[in-house]
Amino acid sequence: MSASPGSLANLIPDFDPRRSPLVRRDHDLPAVAAERLLVQALRERLTNPPAWTPEFSGDPPWRAFAVPRPAAVLVPIVAHPGGATILLTERSAHLRGHAGQVAFPGGGCDPEDFDAVDTALREAREEVGLPRERVEIVARLPDYLTGSGYRVTPVVGIVEPGFELQLDSFEVAEAFEVPIGYLMDPRHHEQRRIVLQGVVDRSFYSMPWHDPRRDRDFFIWGATAAMLRNLYRLLSA
Repeated sequence: MSASPGSLANLIPDFDPRRSPLVRRDHDLPAVAAERLLVQALRERLTNPPAWTPEFSGDPPWRAFAVPRPAAVLVPIVAHPGGATILLTERSAHLRGHAGQVAFPGGGCDPEDFDAVDTALREAREEVGLPRERVEIVARLPDYLTGSGYRVTPVVGIVEPGFELQLDSFEVAEAFEVPIGYLMDPRHHEQRRIVLQGVVDRSFYSMPWHDPRRDRDFFIWGATAAMLRNLYRLLSA
């Protein structure tokens, strides 16, 4: 997300979520069935969802804020013929808020934006060069309140593949794709705990991913992992 004033790393400069103690992995929960992750099945489930309950609605606040600022992110499901993926970004290391973190394309709503969908599509175009005409909007997940004071609407879109990414290097260091089957399998969901001298005492989810194309690791955690966990709850309902 762009324009994110403040993060846990801002409050605690030495904080590294990778070093947080692992509490558990959810081996007892089933993965979303492969047939439900086919593009047409995803389209049908997301446009006509069953009754379901989101697992997460937000983070404890890291600082005082009066009114949450509206924001939106795009959850881009890329419809590759060989299997759908989810497109994610790694934020640039120099940013003041959430530097180096994995995120969905997105950011704060501008006055000119018509709605959350318009915000998500505009930000995806600005951050990674994703043309809005390649995105079929299929759902909005429940709003998520971040600890830094944003009320984020996750907008789920099915993306036609074949576009060329154009990264805004000021905001985005890298963009990468993760197979949706990996992210919708709770065996890859780690619950971790933050305990730092009374400053923070809470748990969070992470979804570590090794990208074989780049031969490097990405650590998906925090709000992004929580929104993916809510997507898992919807698709497995």
